[in-house]
Amino acid sequence: MTKTEKSSLDCPEDRSWLGEGQSEAQLTSVSGPDGAETNDDRPAWDSKIQYVLAQVGFSVGLGNVWRFPYLCHQNGGGAFMLLYVFLLLIVGVPLFFMELAAGQSIRQGSIGVWKHISPKLAGIGYSSCMVCFYVALYYNVIIAWSLFYMGNSFQYPLPWQQCPIDVTTNDTVKECASSSPTSFFWFRKALNITNSIEESGEFNAIMTGCLLAAWSIVSLAMIKGIKSSAKVMYFSSVFPYVVLFIFLIRGLMLDGAIEGITYMFYPKLEIWGNVQVWRQAATQVFFALGLGYGSIIAYSSYNPVHNNCHRDALMVSGINFMTSVLASLVVFIVLGFRAKNIALRCVAKNLGLLNLMASSNDSSQHWWPWFNMTDPDSVSIPEYREWYSHYSSMVGPKITDCNLEEEMNKGVEGTGLAFIAFTEVMALFPASPFWSTLFFLMLLNLGLSTMFGTMQGILTPLMDNFSLLGRHRTLLTVSSCALGFIIGLLFTQRSGNYFVTMFDDYSATLPLVIVVIFETVSVAWVYGTDRFLDDIEVMLKWRPPVVYKYLWKYVCLLAMVGLLVASFLRMVFKRPTYTAWNQSTNAPVFLRFNPVASVSNESSIMLISATDFYFFSLSVIFLVTSLFLILTPELRVICFGHKMM
Repeated sequence: MTKTEKSSLDCPEDRSWLGEGQSEAQLTSVSGPDGAETNDDRPAWDSKIQYVLAQVGFSVGLGNVWRFPYLCHQNGGGAFMLLYVFLLLIVGVPLFFMELAAGQSIRQGSIGVWKHISPKLAGIGYSSCMVCFYVALYYNVIIAWSLFYMGNSFQYPLPWQQCPIDVTTNDTVKECASSSPTSFFWFRKALNITNSIEESGEFNAIMTGCLLAAWSIVSLAMIKGIKSSAKVMYFSSVFPYVVLFIFLIRGLMLDGAIEGITYMFYPKLEIWGNVQVWRQAATQVFFALGLGYGSIIAYSSYNPVHNNCHRDALMVSGINFMTSVLASLVVFIVLGFRAKNIALRCVAKNLGLLNLMASSNDSSQHWWPWFNMTDPDSVSIPEYREWYSHYSSMVGPKITDCNLEEEMNKGVEGTGLAFIAFTEVMALFPASPFWSTLFFLMLLNLGLSTMFGTMQGILTPLMDNFSLLGRHRTLLTVSSCALGFIIGLLFTQRSGNYFVTMFDDYSATLPLVIVVIFETVSVAWVYGTDRFLDDIEVMLKWRPPVVYKYLWKYVCLLAMVGLLVASFLRMVFKRPTYTAWNQSTNAPVFLRFNPVASVSNESSIMLISATDFYFFSLSVIFLVTSLFLILTPELRVICFGHKMM
């Protein structure tokens, strides 16, 4: 490829630390792992649609289905959406465009991209690979759970539709009767969970098999690189949209759908004054687009050099947001249906108690209901609540309020939304096994398409920069998946769900934000935004708007630093907690991590405490990230103004 001559950075003497030849080399000139400029034999996408599906499949994941709706639910509905769109436009899209352009122009993975700007910046890429591996470890466990539930959906009635019978007492299992069939199936049948993270318990054999199946699927789909994974993407990226639209159409026919949609879009603008809401919106933008993983860079590196990556950035970001809105519609419709069913059952229960009172007392009292108590179906929730608001003090504590909005306010997120709330609703549908199978097949495909991108963020940089690994792609892929399965056995213990929560909350957030901060510094201040825009102009044949220069140099950088500080302060001042299932009370409880090590009842071996493990894991992540990033000479020059030997 022809290079265009351009001058070096403003002060060549002061910028010599960029590395020999780097200050004069255009970004679009590419060196292979051995120094040769060879990208002619690099794999490429068969078509543009393959590439778009891959990027959309990676960025649209489980978070769009259960995290974004929860944040809307908790933070003002439509007001949160407006805030999200604002941050998406001024932070998300520019950073997404930056990663797309860097990968496409240099045609290398995350290590090669930053190594090309300066050999001493390669640590940013290594950090991306490391965080990708942490995420892949626990993300594939969620895919294993989806496989387990999908396998259990091929029976009627669904196993979580009603409580099982204890064969010894010929009565309903107490734990199930005290909670709900869906909660019992999730915590006891699927996870067989312990009471706390300190009680590790034995391995869950069924979940271990499901995890092995999940890693096998990932390995087989990626064994030939993008040539094999791209073919799977045609189904895994498109199928979730088909299912979401089917659920949307079916959901609109449900009683309570309108209430759910109204709750979703009703704006509460006062939330804009809450700093934590801004932090949550920025974090969701950050993770929804998959920034910092290196997967965006890896996928775009297989593009033709003159592909319009600016249009791709706008298109994929737009599709991602619209998918979140579509998923939120489905979730709120389902939650509205669920809340209305709970409220109607509450009304029926209270009317039954009132009927008992009528049989033993005078029913001609002035406060007695004017509606027909013998037919609960004829009594609406507003009608019952109007009566209750006037005469609640006269009927005693056994008669309760039945508040639909209060049920909607009980936010459900993450695994609780997918494996408890949604399964409860699926059991109420006619032909429930069909809807359950469809739902968990959608979750499976959402998870797999994101896993493919995450693994690509690990494998592509390694193969690009190490010739030996590049020549043994199949062995590297299988070995990486095998290693992921072995380490992932941590999550198939009976306490594994607690470790999934720990990794999800703490293993990736801060390191990824740090990675993106240093990526932005490298492009905007080390390489230079003007030079970067020049290189993009060579690729696109037109120059992107100059506003990107200021967004990259100031707005995005300050936003990421602010997010880092806010996230770190929250971690410092809010003691880490997790939700545990207490078998004696048959209810979820919030526990703090116990700083005291415990001794196993089954042996005298001292177990590492949850807090010790948490801080050890976090310390390792920060330590390795710091070694790769903070100690990088170029970044020390920027921060301190002199070069340290």
